[in-house]
Amino acid sequence: MAENEQDQSDRAGQRDSLLLMAHMTLDGETVPREVRVRNISEGGLMAELPVSAEIGSPVALELRGVGPISGRIAWCTQGRVGVAFDRQIDPKMVRKPVGGGASTPDYAKSATVPKTKPFGR
Repeated sequence: MAENEQDQSDRAGQRDSLLLMAHMTLDGETVPREVRVRNISEGGLMAELPVSAEIGSPVALELRGVGPISGRIAWCTQGRVGVAFDRQIDPKMVRKPVGGGASTPDYAKSATVPKTKPFGR
């Protein structure tokens, strides 16, 4: 296997496929837009983005469990965009459950199994 193929294989193995919503602010915008993140790694992510973005332009993201992170557009094609982060993150933090208190919406809380009584009692 060529060195370049090995690099691509290693990179692909480090991605974590998922589907979550995040907020992204493109260069020149003041209001963040909601995007679907399809995969994430320590160094970047791929998200669905219905507009084109210029490669190399700065972007600001708000990721659940990580908080604000800056990066640059690495590539853009047909409704998807790649972002290279300015610093590495722990992608496991994005998957970590958030909240569980009274102010957390039900859809964001961890699923629980209700306790039931045995039949006939």
